[in-house]
Amino acid sequence: MKPIVQRYEHNPILTKDDVPYPVVTVHNAGVTKWNDQYIMLFRSHRRNGRSIIGMAQSKDGFHFEVQPKPFLEPVQTGIFAKYEEYGVEDCRITAIDGEFLLTYSAYSRHGVRIALSKTKDFQTVERVAFISQADMRNVVIFPEKIKGSYVRLDRPHSEISPWAVWISYSPDLIHWGRSQAVMKPMQYHWDDMKIGPGAPPIRTDKGWLHIYHGVFQTMDGAVYRLGVALHDLNDPTKIIGVADEWILQPEDPWEITGYVHNVVFTCGAVAEDDGTVKIYWGGADTVMCVGTAVIDELVQMCLNNSRPNMLDVRRI
Repeated sequence: MKPIVQRYEHNPILTKDDVPYPVVTVHNAGVTKWNDQYIMLFRSHRRNGRSIIGMAQSKDGFHFEVQPKPFLEPVQTGIFAKYEEYGVEDCRITAIDGEFLLTYSAYSRHGVRIALSKTKDFQTVERVAFISQADMRNVVIFPEKIKGSYVRLDRPHSEISPWAVWISYSPDLIHWGRSQAVMKPMQYHWDDMKIGPGAPPIRTDKGWLHIYHGVFQTMDGAVYRLGVALHDLNDPTKIIGVADEWILQPEDPWEITGYVHNVVFTCGAVAEDDGTVKIYWGGADTVMCVGTAVIDELVQMCLNNSRPNMLDVRRI
């Protein structure tokens, strides 16, 4: 049976040995295209256990060369220093309005919150604002405004609506509101434990294709997989469909065993002109991998083999 995501035969595409400065992991990278190049902003653990973000470039999306210095490290002064003290992680990249928006997790003694920075050339970075309080992760911004507003998906920690995906709107990228939950995990399903946004949504003629991660708790620990959902183009609070089956699970040795075993985790995907998408994922929080899928096949999974959106199901 043909796999939904065709793994690149030479995975992993990036490891710690490809990085010209001391790190022990390479994973969870945001990826975009700029000036006919693929830009990858990957997370690495330093040898003290804290995370930084490095940059690699590629002509074909498969063979990457890492820049000689980290791209984003915790700053030492100002308000950002206070909340980036313990590291910066899991960058997502959204191209919009002629610039690239970078959302990433900032860790400190005050917990984890989301920072927003931006760049036009991947040389200079402007830190804009913290766009959440603790405890928040997995913020992805849509690549275009919808009815005049910026839109994002996120995943707050909440015991009231545990591990659900929420949506929020903003007039200026700094002030966010009109928030509501849009997706919840499905009980005793492959994403039963928690879900979270993965790569920034991809526009299709049927809706916004959202590649997300889901987690299932086993007797041997948690397993991270990838799935897809389809949001309405004009009102992304409406979920058209959530594919019943996952599209990718840990199978290769470097996905099963590593810093955190049994993990495939995406922060970036690049839609190509031929109707395919390159999906990038961290394997076991240790290496970077890539695979390709047909966008229309992912959309059809949401339309033709959809499960109930648990947000709309009242539990008795």
